[in-house]
Amino acid sequence: MSDGFDRAPGAGRGRSRGLGRGGGGPEGGGFPNGAGPAERPRHQPPPQPKAPGFLQPPPLRQPRTAPPPGAQCEIPSGPQRPPRPGALPEQTRPLRAPPNSQDNIPQQNLESAMAKPQVVVAPVLMSKLSVNAPEFYPSSYSSNYTESYEDGCEDYPTLSEYVQDFLNHLTEQPGSFETEIEQFAETLNGWVTTDDALQELVELIYQQATSIPNFSYMGSRLCNYLSHHLTISPQSGNFRQLLLQRCRTEYEVKDQAAKGDEVTRKRFHAFVLFLGELYLNLEIKGTNGQVTRADILQVGLRELLNALFSNPMDDNLICAVKLLKLTGSVLEDAWKEKGKTDMEEIIQRIENVVLDANCSRDVKQMLLKLVELRSSNWGRVHATSTYREATPENDPNYFMNEPTFYTSDGVPFTAADPDYQEKYQELLEREDFFPDYEENGTDLSGAGDPYLDDIDDEMDPEIEEAYEKFCLESERKRKQ
Repeated sequence: MSDGFDRAPGAGRGRSRGLGRGGGGPEGGGFPNGAGPAERPRHQPPPQPKAPGFLQPPPLRQPRTAPPPGAQCEIPSGPQRPPRPGALPEQTRPLRAPPNSQDNIPQQNLESAMAKPQVVVAPVLMSKLSVNAPEFYPSSYSSNYTESYEDGCEDYPTLSEYVQDFLNHLTEQPGSFETEIEQFAETLNGWVTTDDALQELVELIYQQATSIPNFSYMGSRLCNYLSHHLTISPQSGNFRQLLLQRCRTEYEVKDQAAKGDEVTRKRFHAFVLFLGELYLNLEIKGTNGQVTRADILQVGLRELLNALFSNPMDDNLICAVKLLKLTGSVLEDAWKEKGKTDMEEIIQRIENVVLDANCSRDVKQMLLKLVELRSSNWGRVHATSTYREATPENDPNYFMNEPTFYTSDGVPFTAADPDYQEKYQELLEREDFFPDYEENGTDLSGAGDPYLDDIDDEMDPEIEEAYEKFCLESERKRKQ
C-alpha cells in the first residue's frame, strides 16, 4: 500500500518490472543495480512527469443551440455503424477516445466509430399577418367625422346623437372648430325648430363643458357662436337666455355645493371655471353695434368667489386661484371703471385665509403667488409712453454720445459737468473748424483737398537713413 503511494511518476514502465522501489538490494538506493542517476541505462528514456491520479479533462461538449433553418446539426450519439456503400458522403465527426487510451485504439476502430449526423429542424412560427388585412385605426379614431358633418344630420336618428358626436369631435380635435362650426350651425338651424329641441341642445353643451375640464374654453366659444347664428327665437328665450338660465340653476345652490362632498365640490368647481370662460368669450352686441360682456356674469363670479373663500378647503381655494388667474385682470378693470374696490376686498380676504385658515402649505404658497401676480398688474406689460424730445431733464442718457475732453491736469469732463460748461462749449466750437475729421482721426474729405495737397510726404534725411538701416538689419537677421 505504501509502496504504491511512494512510487515515483513513471516508475515500473521500463523493461525491468520485477524491481521494487529502488531496484537494488535490501538496502537499495532507489536505482537499478544500485546505480545512481548518472548510471541509468542509455536505452531507457527518462520518465515523463505526469500527475498521478489525475485524468485528462474530457472534450468540451457542443453547445445545445438550435441550428438555423435548413442547416444540419451534428450530435455524436455513441458508436454507429459505418455508412452504406454507395451512399452520399456526409460530414461526420469521429468520437474522441477516452483519456490515456488513444494510443491503444486501432485505426479501424476509429473509422467504425463514426457518429451518425442528426438533423434538428428548427420550429417555424406561422405568421397570421396578411397583405389583405384591413387598415388599422385606433379605437377612438373615426374617419367619417368630416364627411358626416358635411352631409348634415341624415345619418343620425336623433338630435342628441348628432350634437354629442360633434362635441366629442371638438374635444379630440379642437383645431377643427373654425372649419366645421359654420356647417354645424347651419345643420342645427334646419333641425332645432322647437323649444324642447333648443333646451336639449343647451343641456348637451352645458354637460359637456362641465364634465370635461378641457372643454370649458371650447364650450364657451361654441356658445358664443351659436348665440349669434341660431335663428330660432321661441317665446321661452333664445339660445343665450336659455344658457344663462341653466347656469343660474347651478348658481343658486353654490353655498351647498361648496360645503358638499368631494364629488359635489368637483362638479361645482367645473361650473365655476366654465362660467369664467363664458364671461370672457360670450359677446353681447348692443343697439349701436358695440360689443360688451354680460354684466350678470360679472356679479355671479364675485359671489362665487365669496362662496369659495367662505369654505376654505384646499380644493375650493385652488379653484378660486384658477378663476382669478383666468379672469382677475378683466374683472379688476371692469370694477375700476365703475369705481368699485371689489378686487381689493378679495386680496384682503386671501391674506386673511393665508393667516388663519388651516389649509395646506402648498395652497398657501399658491395664494401668495396670486397676490404677487396681482401686484404686478396680472403680468401685463405697461404701454410705452408717447414720444417726447430728449432733454437733459427727462433723459438720463442724454449726454451718453457726447465727447469727453481732458483738462491740462488730465481731469476728464463732459457736457454734464456744470463747472466746465463754458470750456466744453469752447472746445466744441473749435472742433467745428475741422469738420472732415472724426474723433479717431479718420479722414472724411475727398481727394484733391487743397489743405492736404500742401503736405509734403518726403521723409527727413535723418529719418530716411535710420529707416534704411533698420530694413538692412532686418534682412540680415532674416537670412541668418
